[in-house]
Amino acid sequence: MTSQPHAAPPPEGILAPTRRTDSADTTNPMAPLTVGVEEEFLLIDPGSRAVSPQGPQVAALAAGELGDRVGTELTRYQVEVRTDPHTGLAAAAEQIRTTRAALARAASRLGLRIASTGTPVLGQSAPIPVSPGPRYAKSVAVFRALDDEQTACACHIHVGVADPRDAIAVSNHLRPWLPTLTALTANSPYWAGRDTGYASWRSTTWGRWPVAGPPPYFESPAHFEELVEQLVAVEAVMDRGGLYWDIRPSHHLPTLEVRVADAALTPEDTLLLAAVVRALTATALTAIRAGDPAPRPAPELLRAACWRAARDGLAGPGIDPVTGRLVPHRAQVDRLLELISPALRRHGDLDLVRTQWTRLRAEGTGADRQRAAYRSRSSLDDVVDYVLSATCPTRTA
Repeated sequence: MTSQPHAAPPPEGILAPTRRTDSADTTNPMAPLTVGVEEEFLLIDPGSRAVSPQGPQVAALAAGELGDRVGTELTRYQVEVRTDPHTGLAAAAEQIRTTRAALARAASRLGLRIASTGTPVLGQSAPIPVSPGPRYAKSVAVFRALDDEQTACACHIHVGVADPRDAIAVSNHLRPWLPTLTALTANSPYWAGRDTGYASWRSTTWGRWPVAGPPPYFESPAHFEELVEQLVAVEAVMDRGGLYWDIRPSHHLPTLEVRVADAALTPEDTLLLAAVVRALTATALTAIRAGDPAPRPAPELLRAACWRAARDGLAGPGIDPVTGRLVPHRAQVDRLLELISPALRRHGDLDLVRTQWTRLRAEGTGADRQRAAYRSRSSLDDVVDYVLSATCPTRTA
């Protein structure tokens, strides 16, 4: 689904397929993988600090600069944007920043701001104001009150993996690292006026969908296809676009899509995630070429590990889904970065990741930073103001 520049974006919120350069030559282990980013934002009234239901209007205005790289989401409180595919993160970083600024300018024309947080700090009504379009209307008819708490924003990373066999095999290799990625990217501690006690409340609410959370271990592409066909046939999903697993082969791009992360508070947080996911994918491809089997943690243990990561973020111990033991989440991140360091070096991202991980260790996750903003005056208004400033400090540039 596409839209023309300077025209209103498509009402369905499904972004247009990226050109075929979104894929890479994964048969060559030394070839750089492309990476693209989808970011979802909340629209905020700066006076009340509550979410504002003007997503379709803001998306239409932003299309003047962003064309079909902007679209609506399920709720009118949200807008989604995406980058082009990039092989170098410097270019991706520039586009992430300019895209956020363009969206912020469009929002400001309606007196609004954009916020990159997984859940709304203030303001949420049920039933939600749903964006126009038959797909969204069908979602409400099929999933009913489940949609009422889906004012949830994520950061999705697309890595160029065009071969379905590779995409399924990489998904298997990435599954055990989902709790670590959840802890690293937690940025949704508040929900509609209260502290949930979780670092990533979005992850917890999102897990209520019938097809969400860690994907199954797939024995083959045929196993994947058979399961998807069954899920569609029994109406557990409306179509392939409704596969809300944390990892999935994209239904409309030649990519593997990693969907586990909350909306990233800052562009730097987004870049860290993009670099880590790409390097993890490249590392998995190397293991696949070498014939190394993917670990197969018990689904129940993997689910428990994801829950623990969503609750605590980087604080305290998490569950290693392979060994079943409690391990500090920060130690798990260190182990992950050691594993993927050859791929980070090969893509030119090692220094960036080291710098950003040092920063994150000192400042904490987005959830930690939101809570720090609250502690100074015990004010949720302060949290919203902090998120707004961190999301796009140069919104009118």
